Amino acid sequence: MSLSALFRDLLPREAIQENVPLCSYTTMRVGGPADVMLSPSTEEELTAVLDCIRQENIPWLIIGNGSNLLVSDEGFRGVVLRIGKNYGKISCEGNRVFAQSGAMLSVLAKAAEENSLSGLEFASGIPGSVGGGIYMNAGAYGGEISQVLSKVRVWINGEIQEWPAARCGFGYRHSALMEEGAVALSAEFTLIPGIQLEIAARMADLNQRRREKQPLQYPSCGSFFKRPAGHFAGALIEEAGLKGYAVGDAQVSELHAGFVINRGHATAGQVYQLMRHVQKTVMEKSGVMLEPEVRLIGHFES
Repeated sequence: MSLSALFRDLLPREAIQENVPLCSYTTMRVGGPADVMLSPSTEEELTAVLDCIRQENIPWLIIGNGSNLLVSDEGFRGVVLRIGKNYGKISCEGNRVFAQSGAMLSVLAKAAEENSLSGLEFASGIPGSVGGGIYMNAGAYGGEISQVLSKVRVWINGEIQEWPAARCGFGYRHSALMEEGAVALSAEFTLIPGIQLEIAARMADLNQRRREKQPLQYPSCGSFFKRPAGHFAGALIEEAGLKGYAVGDAQVSELHAGFVINRGHATAGQVYQLMRHVQKTVMEKSGVMLEPEVRLIGHFES
């Protein structure tokens, strides 16, 4: 039986794809093929697929918008679960916002603004999904998911559980979901009632600052490195003389050194080589080892 055949009774035919190039599903636009990609659209479909994967002991990877992933040129041998817009319902009730994990953070922030709810302005320009944002405690401009999440519904080891925010073990770009293999299914956020025009103005200001300071016209993973204690990754990279440094079409952005961009035809291998050179050079210059914020998927040659 083929790998995809395992899921034919669990998902519609159009939700099962074989040999899918992951470069089409990551914001860096690099990465080789996945053996199988599944795109569930309901919680029942998603959990049934996760149960099957667990029972059959199949290698698996979950992606949302693919904004924080560097997938190797060899791709991924196993099943990629894509939790996207077809699993992205959002609703509001009082000062609470409910979202499925495939909803984009930018769409979630817009829904909050339209309901005169403040607290998610920081997320309006983050190119990730709700599930990915919870998984890595995404943040920007002083805000983080941990500040607004009240609870998350997760699948873990064949069970569905509801975790209050305190159970999520949030830290800087970290959560207990990472450590325990939990998958976010949906979430509830508690926000602060505000004035819609003021919330919209704050979002517009943050997005204007983002456009001015970040290389948004190129494919990238967003901030490539975590912020080291007492430092800023971009400043350390610039001080090391690496602004504009390139390996093939992978380049340290000349606009913001904390970003690695794809100038057109970069490979995952080139991005990885650039990352290693930046780490080595910054370590030699400043004594700080930069840790990637981006998740590395697959095999990379040092």
